[in-house]
Amino acid sequence: MQATGDREQHPTPEQLATLAPLASLSPERLRELSGIARLERVARGADPVSGRTLVGQSLFLLRGEMLLVFASGGTKVVVGGTGEGRYALNPHSVRLARVKAITDAELLALEDDAFDILLTWDQVTAGELATESALRSAARHDAHLVPAVFSLTKLRSGMFSLLPAARIDELLARFEALSVRQGDVVIREGDAGDFYYVVESGRLRVERRVGGVSVVLAELKGGDAFGEEALVADARRNASVVALSDGRLLRLGRADFNELLSEPLLTRLSFAQARERVARGAAWLDVRYPSEFQYDRLPGAINVPLGEVRNMFALLDRGREYVAYCQSGRRSAAAAFLFAQRGFRVAVLEGGLWAAQSG
Repeated sequence: MQATGDREQHPTPEQLATLAPLASLSPERLRELSGIARLERVARGADPVSGRTLVGQSLFLLRGEMLLVFASGGTKVVVGGTGEGRYALNPHSVRLARVKAITDAELLALEDDAFDILLTWDQVTAGELATESALRSAARHDAHLVPAVFSLTKLRSGMFSLLPAARIDELLARFEALSVRQGDVVIREGDAGDFYYVVESGRLRVERRVGGVSVVLAELKGGDAFGEEALVADARRNASVVALSDGRLLRLGRADFNELLSEPLLTRLSFAQARERVARGAAWLDVRYPSEFQYDRLPGAINVPLGEVRNMFALLDRGREYVAYCQSGRRSAAAAFLFAQRGFRVAVLEGGLWAAQSG
């Protein structure tokens, strides 16, 4: 196989749209896939599958002619761009013994996992329900939400990647839309938690009163979520959220949040189970204040106070497993949910240190 130049080549969305499995995807989705799919030039007479594993990827013939020789016997000639050329050369139901390029050809290699996620998600969002929802409609029609909330990266490693398709379907059905005007207070510090929010459009400011002075903690934009901490920890709101511009939010009520998002994303472990998990390589994550951590931390624990969780997304090892704990389990549950939204594997010590000490 011969490449044209040293730089990796990628297909255009228009080329992807000619392939049968991908023809139904939106232009935005095809643009995402074009960034991870690869073009490969194959010289006449070469075997593009020799010496490579095809597990986890599909090959499509865009241009030229290929002779396929099957392990079970038999051969087939495929012409790129027409008929069977619109389908994968290596479907999972058959095994190729070898392939020969009859002419110079161009192949497209695509990760099976990536396009399966997008096909599943797009079919879920397009499914028929008795009641249409704001989030379902946004996921299907609003192109700016795709890179923000429903990008391939987030579907592969964010909170949606941890939910079964049936749960996502129900989740989309229960979100409702809320329009906000500049200056509106969406969440007020000290109030009880009632909703989980996703920003569809507009900008918002997160602020907290410290010593009688309002301190800005963060600014939110399209695709950002907020309001989960009070719901997971069953606590009062620890900050206010104010709209900086007109916009639209999508919100999920407390009961639906707990049923469809919070509990499915949280893995709760007894102290014995947690110790066993740590013995196998997981790390303790102490989400209390540093003063508490210094007083009675567990051996080898990493201190990540709940308020600092968002600052640690780029610092903690995504390939490692963690067990979060606090005194009661409330703060650690909130922290674990925040990490789960970003694709981290963080379990919760059920009952916190209180349960561990009593056991």
